[in-house]
Amino acid sequence: MILTEEHRMIRDMVYDFARREIMPVIREHDRAHTFPDYLLPKMAAQGFLGVCLPVSYGGAGMDYISLGLISEGLEWADSSVRETIAVHVGLHALPIFQWGTEDQKALFLPPLATGEKIGCFGLTEPGAGSDVGAMTSTARKEGDTYVLNGEKMWITLADVADRMLVFAKTDQNQGTRGITAFILERGWEGVTTGTIEGKTGVHASNTGWINMQNVSVPASHRLGEEGEGFKIAMSALDNGRYTVAAGAVGLMKSCLEQSVAYAKERVTFGVPIAKHQLVQAMMARMQQRIDAGELLVRKAGWMKNQGVRNTRETSMAKWYCTDAANQTANDAVQIHGAYGYSDEYNVERHLRNSKSAVIYEGTSEIHQLMQAAYILGDREDRPLRCELPAYDTDIWQKP
Repeated sequence: MILTEEHRMIRDMVYDFARREIMPVIREHDRAHTFPDYLLPKMAAQGFLGVCLPVSYGGAGMDYISLGLISEGLEWADSSVRETIAVHVGLHALPIFQWGTEDQKALFLPPLATGEKIGCFGLTEPGAGSDVGAMTSTARKEGDTYVLNGEKMWITLADVADRMLVFAKTDQNQGTRGITAFILERGWEGVTTGTIEGKTGVHASNTGWINMQNVSVPASHRLGEEGEGFKIAMSALDNGRYTVAAGAVGLMKSCLEQSVAYAKERVTFGVPIAKHQLVQAMMARMQQRIDAGELLVRKAGWMKNQGVRNTRETSMAKWYCTDAANQTANDAVQIHGAYGYSDEYNVERHLRNSKSAVIYEGTSEIHQLMQAAYILGDREDRPLRCELPAYDTDIWQKP
């Protein structure tokens, strides 16, 4: 699809932000394995943290195409920064907008949209990743409260977030149908978090764990009905996976730009390596992946704007774009040769970062199985009780 003038302005704005605010500091944070939290107020000031939340909740009132463009531009600089948008907006704020009561939306969304509060998403556990039904976290109802016990692992922003959307079983005998969603607050008794060290990539993103020991959660902090947690989690992943796919396009664009610049300067056998056909072939494939990835992302974004269920399309975009980004980053390192193996050049960081995206929010293998199930008629998208609303300027932008 052709971008509107507004979309082009948003794209230019986020790329300018990435060049001005992220690129000068990201190598330092990647080397130190530190999260650049001082970027959060700056991202909030640009409207990134409330990008596609309505103005009435403090959001920027932009559409889902804009969410994709912002994700692309941020990951053009670094995957770690884009992950903040995926988790804070896609996996935390939008599920509350989609599934929350009016009271919950009025309470939780404005501070999220303005960056006063940062949110995270706690689904994965030490023994439950792709197999969500294997989660062991429990929620026992006692009067008007629930008592939560369990541990979440590999949680982005775990040690940063003020609020945590977590999932636990209220019925141990119902598998995924026994899962319920809850919103936890940092500082509650029994809630502790920590940071995971030793990751291969996304060093500038905080990744950690959440431990829940007899945490008392008021019923007002339950999101959706009992037993709807799996549906809420999967609908949230439709949002998160969309930002991952869009971000992967940005990573590919960065790899191609840097490969072109390097190939024009690096001379071997008397000519720039850009003149060598095998190098040209790698760059041509990079552009092919970028073009295909953009189309898949824009299709999913357009469907979100229409309020149409897009699980299959978003899954396809996430699967293709992350695999393509990993291969593109690998090619970029190859073009750079020995220098590509050094963090003197950004392609080394992109290669490390790109590997994580083929694992989180559904491994490439899980997405292949999903696509096969759609093809064979073993899976279909049924309407949810709470569909993500279509983008409507009368709703999103009216103060």
